[in-house]
Amino acid sequence: MSSPTDRLRNYEFPPRRGPEWGSGGIFGLKYHNGVLFFDLAFEAQAHFQRTDGETVYPFDLVGGGPRSGGDTYNAVETLDDEIFFGGWVHAPAVYEGRAGKGGRILFTNKFSHLHSYDIREDKVRLLWSDTAAHQTEWAGEVSEIVYDPVGDRLIIGRADGSRNLGIYSVDRRQGRAERISELPGLKGALYLDHACFDVRRNWQSGVDAIQTIDLVTGKHSATGVDYATISVDGGGVKWPSPGCAVSAYSRFFLFVRGGLLVGDPLGDLEGMSFVRLFDFGTGYSPSRTMCKVVVGGVLVAFNAYSNAFIHPRNDFESDAKEYANFISGPSVLLYVTPPQARVVSALGARITGFEKIGEKLLVASSSAANLGADDATPMDTGHRDLSVFGLGQTLLSSPSVAFSTTGKRVANDHWGGVPLDGHRRSSLTVDGGGENRLTVFEYDLGLPVRRARSESFALAPGRQAVDLSSFHGVVSFKFEKADTSSTIRIDLA
Repeated sequence: MSSPTDRLRNYEFPPRRGPEWGSGGIFGLKYHNGVLFFDLAFEAQAHFQRTDGETVYPFDLVGGGPRSGGDTYNAVETLDDEIFFGGWVHAPAVYEGRAGKGGRILFTNKFSHLHSYDIREDKVRLLWSDTAAHQTEWAGEVSEIVYDPVGDRLIIGRADGSRNLGIYSVDRRQGRAERISELPGLKGALYLDHACFDVRRNWQSGVDAIQTIDLVTGKHSATGVDYATISVDGGGVKWPSPGCAVSAYSRFFLFVRGGLLVGDPLGDLEGMSFVRLFDFGTGYSPSRTMCKVVVGGVLVAFNAYSNAFIHPRNDFESDAKEYANFISGPSVLLYVTPPQARVVSALGARITGFEKIGEKLLVASSSAANLGADDATPMDTGHRDLSVFGLGQTLLSSPSVAFSTTGKRVANDHWGGVPLDGHRRSSLTVDGGGENRLTVFEYDLGLPVRRARSESFALAPGRQAVDLSSFHGVVSFKFEKADTSSTIRIDLA
């Protein structure tokens, strides 16, 4: 009997019409009860592959065409013979045209959506939709779906939008929606008998709290996050935008740009800790991708190029343009099995999702970023595809990989968070302009997370290499003085 990966046709999607911002991707990748589901953005196509063929749903239940959008946050959940999928759709899409060098799309017909696919009947149903019906504002997109087994309902996160943000409860049969938290939440997961979500009140500052909803009593609470206080290396982090969330080892894992918030948000085991990971002072991030439990460990992607600006409109976007378009390393799959965290794949610009199917790992990717502001185009700008990897070979490997950044990007802040496990040789090379001092912080992902130990090295002017082979686990760094002229490279082999 053939497997779903054997039946995959040539799933390569080059740039095609779909008025949106830059590149979407293949999202919501899920294999459930013999059906492989994924959402192709920005073409607004939901694919359902079965043993007897494939159904492609064009979101015509939302509105007229030509449509664009779909999902760019992996909003998918399954229950029995149903696949629930959410996101947003322009129906129809209104491409206003060029605005100077960039382009704009009107939000007049932008709908947030929640659908259900019945596997037995091969039928799609529109469960719920919402729109602001405004040219420049939009109703919060559905970016997360969590099934509540206590209340037999769907809990959805909405933080990307101008109106109707927060956490909502949706009747999975009738589609009735009720807001249960006014705090914007982009990503979340079940934790014990609670639903936990991030809180991001301001797009420019990132996650500033974690909110919990008691599934038994309905009680809602939120706890603020002070990164410098709970960081294992004692440093803060810039722009900790939310990436993805999962529960494992009786802890809540929330990956953000710059690292991982992990622990017990209820405080019964321990509080939350911040573990720095892949923080290079650039846009390198676990955003618009997924994390999930695979063979008992947590598999997550950190991406080289998830979000970017090409034509900024203000000082913040100008800073973000330089920040996001600096490519500091390949996208990686990171496999966390406490106390270890190992890089198990080094891939291209952007991993939008993955799914375990038997002995295979199906990986979705895109070659370009999701853009913003005045960067809308009448077509998707990326090449998207699905690739099949051997699961065992992937999880047991640790490929050679390199990362680079500059002294201008990291200044004298804490940075790094590079996993060394699985590699026999590791080094950091600094090509600097003057004498300096480098502190290396060493820690691991043991639970509960423990504070880092540190060791300092004197750096002479010019090119100098620091051998990291005597360190274990994860290492982060801090220069005593900012050297804006220096270049930095980390090599793992």
